[in-house]
Amino acid sequence: MASFQQRGKNSFLLTVEAGYNSKGKRLRRTRTIKIEDESLLKTKKKLKDYLNDELLKFKMEVEAGAYIAPEKMTLEKFITEWEKKYADKELSETTLSSYLSQIKNHIIPNIGHLRIDKITPIHIIHLLDNMERVDGKNEPISVRSKQGTYLAIRNILQRAVEWKIIKNNPVADVKKPKENNMVDKEINVYDEDEVEALFKAAQNQPFHWRIFLTLALAAGLRRSELLGLEWSKIDFNNNSINITQVVVKGRIGATIKSPKSRKSKRVVSLPPSVMEELKAYHLHWKKEKLQLGEIWTEKEHEWLFCNQNGTHFYPTTPTTWWRRFISNAGVRFIRLHDLRHTSATLLINQGVHAKIISERLGHADIRITMDTYGHALQKADQEAANKLDSIFMKREAK
Repeated sequence: MASFQQRGKNSFLLTVEAGYNSKGKRLRRTRTIKIEDESLLKTKKKLKDYLNDELLKFKMEVEAGAYIAPEKMTLEKFITEWEKKYADKELSETTLSSYLSQIKNHIIPNIGHLRIDKITPIHIIHLLDNMERVDGKNEPISVRSKQGTYLAIRNILQRAVEWKIIKNNPVADVKKPKENNMVDKEINVYDEDEVEALFKAAQNQPFHWRIFLTLALAAGLRRSELLGLEWSKIDFNNNSINITQVVVKGRIGATIKSPKSRKSKRVVSLPPSVMEELKAYHLHWKKEKLQLGEIWTEKEHEWLFCNQNGTHFYPTTPTTWWRRFISNAGVRFIRLHDLRHTSATLLINQGVHAKIISERLGHADIRITMDTYGHALQKADQEAANKLDSIFMKREAK
């Protein structure tokens, strides 16, 4: 049985019977709705038809098991419903994995105990301001981590608005954390001497890691793009590689997916010397596969960077290797991802146009390139102006 009754001037209570509990007590589900359209309130038939429609939708929601009771619901409890009713179905593996990490490490420990309808913008501000690293390092938490937490809690509470658990999303009144000084935007890269020292230190590393470093620097590929490379994507005739897929962390294990944006799918040209290295590595790879025999179980793909059974590396494997390698290499530490920034900076120093660099890196917009490498581009521009100066000096000398 379902019914509605007026509770205020424009407020109505919907009630739906939901059977009985284990003790035989009748269960009722309720929802209060407010009607802002004055024309509906003035016409009894239109009002009744509207309320019957809302009641029918509410009844179907209850019977489908999609109803979430709002009374005394904590954020932590709602997140369980959000994950089951929305996140598992709608979010990509990568996004879900990122959100769940933010939920576990920051959101639940700080505000998970709060009633969802009592969360205010100041709670969100305190959450972001008080975030701490979970890896034990005595360093400030990054802006990117704060942005990740912001996006996760905004998504969660937006679903609560759509499902009429709360009226407004408190995150909507809080600005997304952003870099507010040049220190936040500064990138950490190797210069040419350090790149030379890096390759020298890598000479005693396994062949696949030497190629991994070479491609990271020569092509500026992301870690996920390197792990997604297959031999069929290497064009030895045209000295190029085709980026069509990535390997990333999912909720459970690793997953293969398309690159992050349309422009991330791209063809990247490589120097002839790098292609010669790839040919030598391909021969080495085939010999390894032949020697491993039945141990090699991968049948569908031919990954450049793989385990002994032919399956692709797990997404964190290169980072683990990099940290261990660089600590013994006698080279200044930078993040593995900073090799991509190093590649771009080396091209800038060689006078390559920002548009070409943007396309090689697979940026969705050249403005990303300009924002990321603005300092290096400005320096290169000044050097270009200095070179022009010599021409004008000769003119004045005449």
